[in-house]
Amino acid sequence: MSLETSVHRRSLPLEYPFTIARGTVTETDVVTVHVEDGEGRIGIGAASPASHYGETAATVEAVLPDLLSIVEDVDDPSQHARIERRMRETLRENPAARAAVSIALYDLEAKRLEVPLYRYWGLDPAESLETSYTIGIDDLETVREKTETALDRGHGTLKVKLGTGRDDEIVRTIRSVAPDARLFVDANEAWSPREAVSTIERLAEYDLALVEQPVPARNLEGLKFVSDRSPVPIAADESCVTLADIPQIADRCDIANLKLMKCGGLREAWRMIHAARAHDLDVMCGCMTESNASIAAACHLAPALDYADLDGSLLLSDDPYDGVPIVDGRIDLEALERPGSGAAPT
Repeated sequence: MSLETSVHRRSLPLEYPFTIARGTVTETDVVTVHVEDGEGRIGIGAASPASHYGETAATVEAVLPDLLSIVEDVDDPSQHARIERRMRETLRENPAARAAVSIALYDLEAKRLEVPLYRYWGLDPAESLETSYTIGIDDLETVREKTETALDRGHGTLKVKLGTGRDDEIVRTIRSVAPDARLFVDANEAWSPREAVSTIERLAEYDLALVEQPVPARNLEGLKFVSDRSPVPIAADESCVTLADIPQIADRCDIANLKLMKCGGLREAWRMIHAARAHDLDVMCGCMTESNASIAAACHLAPALDYADLDGSLLLSDDPYDGVPIVDGRIDLEALERPGSGAAPT
């Protein structure tokens, strides 16, 4: 078959500076992988690494030659298990780099079969979901402006980043602009368990749909403390990185939030979905600030999820890739007219 691979790195500016409890970013570094077969089809994947998980664009670029040499040696994009095993034998960490390769291979294989990924997995596109749209931490006037912009673009589910001394004001401001929106809040580990309980009890009057990662990732007993007392469903994000974490969080929260950039690829994502179901957890798929080169593949998981937070490309000022159509906030898999993930250069 003679697969050929290539790597491309670029920095993509965000529409707004994006602030969470850990800091602010104004652009995202994306490392894109292309895997081309001998008939001109190209599988597209990408890494949007997070320093919080020990990766940067530089580390991704450094390890991708080793990972892609495995792809070229196996020379068959359908051999996901063999390639994944060999990548893990080569690198135990570097999940975003492995995810980029995984996404590109699934994209290529589905293109070779001339089907979209959701059909490759046997999913019903009519069971897709609405993605949330994230409002980062900011001054109240900018929060108001961002909320109005999101509503103007048709988004009915909003996620607000918290973890400040102004959390109540931020949520109150969003609710004043978007009284009917479905609302997620995300503290990104910012609260102590007791602080989380008291804050959630206050904010519950604003009709929250869920609260994401209220306490530090390693404080699983604190997570349980909050979940046992919260009137709102609790989602684990930073506490839920790979398959091995699912049994650890199973009786300590309500929702497992997986991300391709955390777990290392689509096969691991599917394992996490099945394990979460077995442990009676709801399932959410989130993202980093990412291009459609990676977000598009995650969108095809939507029919298998309970919640989708796949707005990473929507937060960019310009994305060099198209992806799955998102119409009024809904991931519209039925409108996709391309095979594979749907990622394509603009």
